[in-house]
Amino acid sequence: MDLRSIPPSPMKGVVNLVVEIPAGSRNKYEYNSEAGIMALDRVLHSSVRYPFDYGFIPNTLAEDGAPLDAMIIMDEPTFAGCLIKARPIGVLDMNDCGAYDGKLLCVPIANPRQKSIVSIKQIAPNQLEDVAEFFRTSKGLEGRTVHIDGWRDCDAVDELIQKCSKNKKKTFKILKKTKTVI
Repeated sequence: MDLRSIPPSPMKGVVNLVVEIPAGSRNKYEYNSEAGIMALDRVLHSSVRYPFDYGFIPNTLAEDGAPLDAMIIMDEPTFAGCLIKARPIGVLDMNDCGAYDGKLLCVPIANPRQKSIVSIKQIAPNQLEDVAEFFRTSKGLEGRTVHIDGWRDCDAVDELIQKCSKNKKKTFKILKKTKTVI
């Protein structure tokens, strides 16, 4: 599974999201770019399960050194490796062990029942808290210090995606240049 040709955002207001973990799972899968497959990273503690499908935006690089993370509200879980065109509706600002680790919250554009959802203000507060509590609890059980700074609405999304897309391009150019020198 080569993701290099998949743009982070195929059009304004839409992102490509690759699912790593389906909703309800305790298995933490991560995309292994060297092998081009999903790999089991770890199994979460039994009391913790992903509230929604979770994955990343391909060809981005967030401040934590990994692709930009995203969660997508689906009626049914999908599967690891599923590519979904999604509308980002907000960002959960959090710090994981002192580093910023923002999480996009999205809805699929392929679901007509979610067509009118464009803001986290349209999501029930208890669902937003479920997402925040998931990260607070799952990372805390692993002994990591997490601070949830709260939710920002859809107007904060574009800047974050642009920044993470530029970070990836810079890193790719550096790696390409390094490979040429060798």
